[in-house]
Amino acid sequence: MKLPLQQMLSFEGKRVMITGTSSGIGKSTALRFAEARAHLMLVNRSVPEEDLSEVFVGASGISSYKADLSQKPDIEALWAGIPDEELPDVLVNNAGIYPMKEFKEIDEEFYNNVIQVNMDSVFWMCQQFIARRDKRGGVIVNTSSIEAILPSTKDLIPYGASKAGVIAITRGIAREYGAKGFRANVLTPGGIVTEGIDKKKIKTLLSLNWKLISTGLDFQKRIANGKWGNGDDVAKVTLFLASDLASYVQGAIIPVDGGFLST
Repeated sequence: MKLPLQQMLSFEGKRVMITGTSSGIGKSTALRFAEARAHLMLVNRSVPEEDLSEVFVGASGISSYKADLSQKPDIEALWAGIPDEELPDVLVNNAGIYPMKEFKEIDEEFYNNVIQVNMDSVFWMCQQFIARRDKRGGVIVNTSSIEAILPSTKDLIPYGASKAGVIAITRGIAREYGAKGFRANVLTPGGIVTEGIDKKKIKTLLSLNWKLISTGLDFQKRIANGKWGNGDDVAKVTLFLASDLASYVQGAIIPVDGGFLST
């Protein structure tokens, strides 16, 4: 039966879990799913003090959860606290960190933190989602980065490694669980302006770090669109991948980079 377009884009009656929604891409994603009438399940390191119903207008419901996703016990506790009838239909793994450090200066603590937050959390969150939903199936949208495919910025080797792992996890899940009712796809954003990136830009300019300034200028020259993107550019593609419009999209790596990888 052919569903109407409006119905395929609606998340009315569906629960969508999104990690890292306090700002940036995660917040933009939550705003779009709220507009699509989803029940939002927002996971952050701290519970927001603001009235979320005033921020995410249109959501059919909002649940907020506190978890340090770098810690497996926190992830296990998060899922243990969700009853079967309140499990998410869609999981969006967005939370991540973007620390920069010269390769020769990286110590084990720095490396482990990046891997645990950016890659391990995705692994354990996906594992819980699949184990709990089991025969009901579900949709996973993970967030990687263009750095996993084409390193373009210095001092991001652990970050690139962690995001490459996210791609491998996603495609493995698609291969092993696609016939069991699960869809898993991964985004590779690039050239996206967020609050965190803006802060790094200001810090770079004020410190007169010419190496990073030059990297930023070279980066922008490679963007085929000729301009930087924003969180909503990623959010719209996430919504598409989670919707019935993408029902036959499986194990795909979707760049949202203004054409950076095409040049």
